[in-house]
Amino acid sequence: MILAGGGLANGLIGFWLGAARPALRVVAVEAGPTIGGNHTWSFHTSDVPPATYAALEPLIVARWPGQDVRFPRFSRTLATGYNTISSDRLHAVVGGRLDTVMTGCTVVGLGADTVRLADGRVLRAPCVIDGRGFMGQAPLLTAYQKFAGLEIETRDPHGLSRPIIMDATVAQIDGYRFIYTLPLDDRRLLIEDTRYSDTDALDRPALHAALRRYAADQGWSIAAELREEAGVLPITLDGDIARHWAGLDAGIAHSGMRALLFHAATGYSLPLAAALAERIAALPLLTSAAVAETVRAMSRKAWEQQSFYRMLNRLLFVAARPDERVRILERFYTLPEPLIQRFYAGRPTLADKARILIGKPPIPIPRALTALPARSAHRHPAAVANARGQP
Repeated sequence: MILAGGGLANGLIGFWLGAARPALRVVAVEAGPTIGGNHTWSFHTSDVPPATYAALEPLIVARWPGQDVRFPRFSRTLATGYNTISSDRLHAVVGGRLDTVMTGCTVVGLGADTVRLADGRVLRAPCVIDGRGFMGQAPLLTAYQKFAGLEIETRDPHGLSRPIIMDATVAQIDGYRFIYTLPLDDRRLLIEDTRYSDTDALDRPALHAALRRYAADQGWSIAAELREEAGVLPITLDGDIARHWAGLDAGIAHSGMRALLFHAATGYSLPLAAALAERIAALPLLTSAAVAETVRAMSRKAWEQQSFYRMLNRLLFVAARPDERVRILERFYTLPEPLIQRFYAGRPTLADKARILIGKPPIPIPRALTALPARSAHRHPAAVANARGQP
């Protein structure tokens, strides 16, 4: 098998295959210097089944038994476990399980059994999986979750024992804004300035400056800045899953964001990437055609199951003004913790959906009703850019 692209999805496929089918020769081809790039992936313990969590344990670099949220009118501690995987750990563990990891190699062409590299080499295998990331095609209308982060070392112990997954007490700039903080040890923190925004523009220097001010406001004196990271994740408002797949070669298998396997409301992809890796590792025949059929079926099912999330996204981005978005998230976090867990895990019940929508609305009902039909998404600023084929 050849894994074209060494991001999270293909990394997890290699990780699962290395454990389940050690006789299989798997080669990963990555344009960057390492598998996983420069990223941190986090997930709630309840996002994945217990057996999947147990399989992921070698990749987890930090875990906590709870998490905090902060909003202008209340704060809350949740007893939901939280876990983090680093790209360094992914590279080390996955690299140890694969036969060959080819870094610094750019893929310029793909077929069902071939991969062409920029240096002219051609690799061949019965199964090729294209996991080179989100393409932002026209059939998908999106808003964005974008972030820039700093991993810092504090001069004194910072005092945090749990992650603060949302501190929305900060100024609401560029949509819904919050600061995300992971205490990696007693002096090391990952802090990220995150915005649910109408645009994908990301001013890293400005966000990094805001993070330094936030650290000072929290009483954390920065002894060193160890690492930076940034990202822009799609938040889907509407789209045409059939057109998406019709635009891709049916004989080539895809994975991860390229296969639209991500949570529509958060943009996070780890739980679905792990589920896909498990399914591929269990296939009786590993050919591009067999994997492609599995991926497309999983992608279509996930798209259908997430229609509720896309409707909520339209409420957030079409009906609500940017300064109203914090009130929507604030109300959501007053709901029962099991409901919040099921929401993030992609398994909301009918009662959960009703509970999320019923009650005193953060935005006027007439305005909310105009955002419910899928066609309302086409009024969003991103629709024009997407229609022109821009990311």
